[in-house]
Amino acid sequence: MNLKAVNDILIIARMKTVPDLKRQPLSLMLSTMISAFPLFFFAMASMGEAMKDGLIGAMIAMVSNTSISAAIQDVTQDRYVKIREIMVAKPIHPVSYALGIALGALLLSLPGVVFYFMIAILTGVLEIVSLIWIIPSLLLCWAALSTLGFTISTYLYKSSTYTLSYIATMLSLGLIFFPPVYYPAKGLGKLSWLSYLIPTANAAEIIRGHVDFSELLVESLLIRWSALIVTTVIFTFLTALKAKWRET
Repeated sequence: MNLKAVNDILIIARMKTVPDLKRQPLSLMLSTMISAFPLFFFAMASMGEAMKDGLIGAMIAMVSNTSISAAIQDVTQDRYVKIREIMVAKPIHPVSYALGIALGALLLSLPGVVFYFMIAILTGVLEIVSLIWIIPSLLLCWAALSTLGFTISTYLYKSSTYTLSYIATMLSLGLIFFPPVYYPAKGLGKLSWLSYLIPTANAAEIIRGHVDFSELLVESLLIRWSALIVTTVIFTFLTALKAKWRET
């Protein structure tokens, strides 16, 4: 990747973060609060025992929600407001465009992730050393859901912005609030094997396993790491197979 490509990625990431924060500075706080709702209810229901699992889930939710929403909604919105035509004229490579959008989403999620991590540190739930596992887990989750979003926006490019917005919302709910993200996979009982198919659940279980919140076997951790990587590769391949700059 040359310097121009890196510069294009940074420019697009800035376009996707700075204007939104200037226009709607409270949006960042709102997204952080939304991620806290399940944490609050799980903590209340378990009398505080589920706080450690909930904080991990909140960090996963911050990254996941912004990633998949940006990958679906931003790409579609850019098509309607003709931003992509401007980028074609520059020109900007499609890969730089996609990475710029994904990076912008990651940057928007960072304040919330840091906020929940600091709470975990102050309450003794996590230690600084746990960043060794948290950072790569979050990055892989970000990559997996970003590529999933790009795949959807690529194959459903003829759908309306409203339809894709609904899809992004449903996916956020389906991948964050229902699977074992805020709670351990063992809570599913005999259906716990389903969590291996969900990127957000894999990321959450990886963090729990490495910080000894759950007794995961080495084989289980390796499968979850592999599942996250394979998911990212598959969706990247599917997107690259069909994606191209479109004028309409």
